Amino acid sequence: MPKLTIEDLKKIRERAKKEIALREGKAKVKIIVHMGTCGIAAGARECLKAILEELEKTDRSDIVVTTAGCIGMCSTEPNITVEIEGQPPVVYQHMDRDKAIQVFRKHVLEGEVLTQFVLARSKEG
Repeated sequence: MPKLTIEDLKKIRERAKKEIALREGKAKVKIIVHMGTCGIAAGARECLKAILEELEKTDRSDIVVTTAGCIGMCSTEPNITVEIEGQPPVVYQHMDRDKAIQVFRKHVLEGEVLTQFVLARSKEG
């Protein structure tokens, strides 16, 4: 097994810091993938993976991706909530990998709510 160099360790540290920053801290956009048992069974892990892959392609540091439990709407899983600062949260339903990518590109990056996938929109804001 090859030994790790200082450069290898620095790369690992930077990657870990970036992954932690995705889940914590203050951000203008928060993406929540609901990962209760029902969500996981319906494919939430693939949605989370797709969103993280899309985020990695951007230079955005103001987007946080996190997970939460079930929102009590098991028949609509996987669910993803998008919270953009100054706007009401939007809950998307029946997500899959492709829909999650669309939500990320259109709603998160361009500000366009994809109404065809929306479960609920808060009237707050």
